[in-house]
Amino acid sequence: MVASTLAGAIALVGCGPAPWNEGGSTPSPTQTSSTPAPTPVSNDLSSGSTQRELTAGAVAATIDYWSTLSMDRWTATALKPVSISMVTTVTPDDGQKVYLQKATMTAVPGNVSTSFDPLAAQTDQASVSPGYLVLSPYSYSQTFNIGDVPAEATFVTVQFTYDFLVQTTPTSAEYAKQTASDTLTVAIAGGGE
Repeated sequence: MVASTLAGAIALVGCGPAPWNEGGSTPSPTQTSSTPAPTPVSNDLSSGSTQRELTAGAVAATIDYWSTLSMDRWTATALKPVSISMVTTVTPDDGQKVYLQKATMTAVPGNVSTSFDPLAAQTDQASVSPGYLVLSPYSYSQTFNIGDVPAEATFVTVQFTYDFLVQTTPTSAEYAKQTASDTLTVAIAGGGE
């Protein structure tokens, strides 16, 4: 029984013409086209948060950014919150105060080949004059929301602009305006599918 099984296996191995009996031609390997792996989208909030140091004239701002929506839920149709918390210092610190007059957020969706139209800008204009006090230890916090983006978008570039007013002297009612800008890139989950 073992001998007949072995003989059957040997017979199967020998089936078909030998390559050298086919006129010298050998089968060529099949060419397969491989599509390159998509380039990973950079994501400034991939760890959940990020901190930036910005300088505008005499003002140095420390800004924390984060989202309460986990990155795997940042889909094209989700309401995508971006929260910020800011505190500033001024140099030289002669006792003058720093106020945030306005914070603006503009979201621009895109993918590797296209930049789509920006979403409507969102602005937090100070409701008090001359603005919100942001000189340490006082801070400013706000949440902006990014709405629907095109289904083809794989990321959204979030542009922030901050307008500060700095007292010219500690007792002055005159102010110098300073502007700082920052940009975050956040991946869209399932973007481009």
